[in-house]
Amino acid sequence: MDYLAHLRADSQRFAQALSACDPTAPVPSCPDWSAADLLWHLGEVQLFWGTIVDQRLRDPDGAEGTKPERPDDYGALLAFYLAASSGLIDTLAATPDDTAVWTWFDNDQTVGFVRRRQAHEALIHRLDAELTVGDVTDVDAELATDGVVEVLDCMYSGAPSWGTQTRSGLVGRISTTDTGGNWLVELGTFSGTSPNTGTVRPFVLIASMNLSRVAACVADVNGNSCSSNVMPNNARTRSYVGRAVVATRCVGSTVKPGSSRAVNSISTLS
Repeated sequence: MDYLAHLRADSQRFAQALSACDPTAPVPSCPDWSAADLLWHLGEVQLFWGTIVDQRLRDPDGAEGTKPERPDDYGALLAFYLAASSGLIDTLAATPDDTAVWTWFDNDQTVGFVRRRQAHEALIHRLDAELTVGDVTDVDAELATDGVVEVLDCMYSGAPSWGTQTRSGLVGRISTTDTGGNWLVELGTFSGTSPNTGTVRPFVLIASMNLSRVAACVADVNGNSCSSNVMPNNARTRSYVGRAVVATRCVGSTVKPGSSRAVNSISTLS
């Protein structure tokens, strides 16, 4: 999949949607945000990851220090976003996937992970921008299906060491009816207090089990997860976990229920 092409197209559409928008317009999918907040958010995210890749950083602190003060003027805010987005796209285009850099996912510390994650980041915020201006366009089905895989494999397939994971034994199948994707998952709960913020965080945990590995996984339904991936415990990661479920957010009448571009069908297994 050409993640860079998706990142470029969705980043451009994001800017197009917000360029003439009222800065104070509310973002329906992010009730506490205005259009200006959304523009600033994606700009700082793309600046952060562009710096990580460009400087081959192995620690995020170096990138955190590059963020400027937020501009008060909406035009200046848009210019900041365009520069940050262009910088990220250019440096990703010039950098091989196997280049080592810091990421929040311990199992993949490469530029390839950043490329994929930022394609999904741009997609979900492009949808936020379109919902804000009332002009929603379709979502690429292949990219949306890949978003399901990313969420299951990287975000909800484990738990941080500071939390307690409780498995329910309830197994279901998630299906994308337009692309033929199928995954077995076990539901459960996670609770814990973040050592970074002191926040108590209860939420539903999904342990991913791909149907292609069903023979090996079914035996583990009430025991160990089939995936060894562990969700990291930093604040940046936690914000993505809440916002990055690209393919499972319903975006309105432009998508078909049950497709990878809306809420996917979930059926329980007896």
